[in-house]
Amino acid sequence: MRELGVLMTAIMVAGRSGSAFAAQLGTMKITEEIDAMRTIGVSPVEALVVPRMLSAVLMMPLLGFFSMLLAIIGGGIFCWLSLKIPPVTYAQRIAEVVPLHDLYIGLIKAPVFGFIIALTGCFQGMLVAGNSEDVGRRTTNAVVQSIFLVIVLDAVFAVFFSSIGWT
Repeated sequence: MRELGVLMTAIMVAGRSGSAFAAQLGTMKITEEIDAMRTIGVSPVEALVVPRMLSAVLMMPLLGFFSMLLAIIGGGIFCWLSLKIPPVTYAQRIAEVVPLHDLYIGLIKAPVFGFIIALTGCFQGMLVAGNSEDVGRRTTNAVVQSIFLVIVLDAVFAVFFSSIGWT
């Protein structure tokens, strides 16, 4: 609930959406669509980057919550079928063992992870210069940097929350 649900979701979103942001913006850059937007007076940041950032920040908590919920359901099904633990007993034990602040921690981390993923993807996409080979390189960089930053930020969050007593 606290660590893996949101972290695994962030890694998947970095691989899927972060790379898509970099590839889309990079392709628009080499086809000169971004230059055309500037020429007609439209800010590429406002039109292309901000909506992607907002969508990542708003959707990551929903995706993180969904992954936590599916993890609990999957664990319950596994315990029921393999270990013969009744679902009611499993639900009671989960309620006893998992504190509610673990859910809050996951939901606090999720929009920050979404922001980092979108920022990295958009930044790498806007750095594309030249040809389609650079789009591929920048897309790979976006994914690697996003995953690295999310893992480091998760460790920072773990230290912070343990220092305030949310262990």
